Amino acid sequence: MGTRVPLSRRSLLKSAGGVALLAGIGAPAIVRAQSDVIRIGHLTPRTGFLGPLGEYGVMAIDLAVEELNAAGGVNGRKIELLKEDSVNPQTASTKAERMIERDKVACIIGEISSASCLTIAQVAQRNKTLYVNTGGNSDALRGADCKKFMFHVESQNSMYVKSVGRSFLNAGLVKGKSWYSLTADYAFGHDLLKVAKRFMESNGGKFAGDELVPTDATDFSAYLLKIRSAKPDLVVLNLAGNQITNFLKQYAEFGLTFPVGGFGFDTALAWAAGKGNFVGTWPVVWHHLIDTPGSKAFVGAFTKKYGKPPENQAWGDYIAMKIVAQSMNELKTPDSAKLIEHWEKGAKFDLLKTRPGYFRASDHQLMHEMYAVTALPADQVKNQWDIFTSSGPVPGPNEDLEVIASTKDEASCTFA
Repeated sequence: MGTRVPLSRRSLLKSAGGVALLAGIGAPAIVRAQSDVIRIGHLTPRTGFLGPLGEYGVMAIDLAVEELNAAGGVNGRKIELLKEDSVNPQTASTKAERMIERDKVACIIGEISSASCLTIAQVAQRNKTLYVNTGGNSDALRGADCKKFMFHVESQNSMYVKSVGRSFLNAGLVKGKSWYSLTADYAFGHDLLKVAKRFMESNGGKFAGDELVPTDATDFSAYLLKIRSAKPDLVVLNLAGNQITNFLKQYAEFGLTFPVGGFGFDTALAWAAGKGNFVGTWPVVWHHLIDTPGSKAFVGAFTKKYGKPPENQAWGDYIAMKIVAQSMNELKTPDSAKLIEHWEKGAKFDLLKTRPGYFRASDHQLMHEMYAVTALPADQVKNQWDIFTSSGPVPGPNEDLEVIASTKDEASCTFA
């Protein structure tokens, strides 16, 4: 055996192994983290009552990353997507912390639960890492709970209410009318009910009743009996996830015929309810029947890959990934502070709709068109996907995008 020659610090640092030894981690991890890939964290519920929607988000962001990597990734670096089931607010917070501190993600995208959005945002703010919310609706996230490092591709509750509220006004279902509402008993539902009541009261209507519904409720018979007795002019659902599907199926079984509508909605839930069960008018951020080249391309690629069309949650995660990658490529950096500055200056993005959108600097809400969809009568439904008709874009082409968003009086944001 030859004589062992001690390595100097300089000679040790010349090798990747030496760097790894001093850093306390493997050399491949360093090389990969610094040059080959850019890591993006994706958190969304894949189990529980929001799980069916989360799965669409996962499929969509996978497609987006596949397309982006095929086109060269981000500044020549391949995107590596780290995906986790966020489960609940506590788990979401823990996983966000791990993604940022251990996995060194450039940003986090995703979520549906407003409560989980807040815990992720708190971690992101503390670590000065960008977080893009793709599914949490609460106005409070854009108001009292807003964060400098959190942006919102998903629309806020005010945008949902004001969009579909136009349809209710046109149909004469507001002034002098009474509504009966069922509301999911968690942050999203409470916030949505507050916004819905503000809309109703400002337009001359009242509530015949409103009920808070546990998120694990599956039997709605007790609520349906109360609705039958109250005889409302409109049954309003501020529910979430598969609660909406279960309610609509049971509503049909009870044979109730009061008009139905809602302020929060996902097209996957209409598909799950099916022909004859899905009724009413609902707001959506996007749907698969939008007639623009961008939407048609997205629907075609998604359908080819997964054998079914994307729904609106899929749009949110897909478009968020595309916005992040586009901005990183334009700025030639994944730096969160630089991205925030760029977005706050009014950068415009193709959202697969009739006009581009932008993030509002005051609360980081994406300003974009929405739609109101109305269920087709059962005898007009030709397949399991195309079960509704749609309004044109809301706001209309000659209106400012911000007319459907919250005003400063309704939800005021002050960044720390």
